[in-house]
Amino acid sequence: MVGVLILVFVLGYLAITLEHTIKVDKAATALITGVLCWTVYIVSGADAHEVVHQLEGHLGEISGILFFLLGAMVIVELIDAHDGFELLTDRIKTTDKRKLLWLVSFITFFLSALLDNLTTTIVMVSLVRKLIEDREDRLFFAGLIVVSANAGGAWSPLGDVTTTMLWIGGQVTALNIVLMLFVPSLICLLAPVLLLSTRVRGQVQAPEKENNTLTSISERNLVFASGLGALLFVPIFKTYTHLPPFMGMLLCVGILWIITEILHSEKDQAEKGTRSVLHALRKIDTPSILFFLGILMAVAALQSTGILTVLAAWLEQIVGNLTVTAILIGFLSAVVDNVPLVAAAQGMYSLEQYPVDHYFWEFLAYCTGTGGSALIIGSAAGVAAMGIENIRFGWYLRRISIWAVFGYLAGAGAYIVQYALIH
Repeated sequence: MVGVLILVFVLGYLAITLEHTIKVDKAATALITGVLCWTVYIVSGADAHEVVHQLEGHLGEISGILFFLLGAMVIVELIDAHDGFELLTDRIKTTDKRKLLWLVSFITFFLSALLDNLTTTIVMVSLVRKLIEDREDRLFFAGLIVVSANAGGAWSPLGDVTTTMLWIGGQVTALNIVLMLFVPSLICLLAPVLLLSTRVRGQVQAPEKENNTLTSISERNLVFASGLGALLFVPIFKTYTHLPPFMGMLLCVGILWIITEILHSEKDQAEKGTRSVLHALRKIDTPSILFFLGILMAVAALQSTGILTVLAAWLEQIVGNLTVTAILIGFLSAVVDNVPLVAAAQGMYSLEQYPVDHYFWEFLAYCTGTGGSALIIGSAAGVAAMGIENIRFGWYLRRISIWAVFGYLAGAGAYIVQYALIH
């Protein structure tokens, strides 16, 4: 059963990477892979009731991620429909690629720590679409946004789901993880940006702005402030209520829905046009959400069968070095979702073995948070960017992966040196 399950996952993964070669949408492949993995699991002789129970448990977690993604997309779409991003784009005057490279990278890095890497990627990719006309340039910046968002999310307890897991699980404390991972995460960003800035030349062409007389300045400012405030409110809501992040996101969507309905209450349906939540919901990239669903279902099957736990134990037995193990887990998170990998590590190692804020937990948070940047489908941020800009797996592999890996290893080296100096 294990061999067949791994074969199905690998073939599905391969089909996703060759999407444009075989001319089959990645969402279709991901859905088939996810369902087949669970089918192989349940027909292999496992207890059917137990398998269904596990599937329902995973589906609860997966749906939380999907609803979070859906809500964030709706809010960003509403801001965009009301020309809210013009408040930012009008202040970014430069068209120099090198300056824009630094500006976008640092905004993404710090915004990701405040929000999270997924939401930040959605916001920043949408922002870049307002700044850059040429598709090839836009793809390059979108790829860099993925690297920046993952680096920024790693050092914040709210910025990346794996860091959040370790924080909630009691393996790390909030202040310590910020202090210990800020410099390595910054190096993870600076290393590729410094090298890329020497290779990037020329100007970007900004898209022509559409004259929009239907959205007043007051409406634009209100929706922008409400939308950005809503996104910032989500991690606060989670911290104080301990409810999953998607609950805060859905609350914010409902509030923004009411605000926009009141704003346009005296307009007819034609005047509301693209400024309604109903229109935003129709514009959501459903194939990307279904792709995310399929990928997470397939990974959940590997987790439920214990394959990931066995893999983690095998790494520990073969490697036997905490530093190398954490680095390899980081690379592995580019292929397999980092959430079950961290969950497996939390189950394998106790707090008695590695106490709170131990070297291993801190380094694991960095590696699993930034290692996924090596591949476009290695992180939630990458999947979101892939869906919004339709980035090809092969394109990212050729143009961004090498820089992401370089930054990942540079940041890992920085953490090792920093730890040695402090201790």
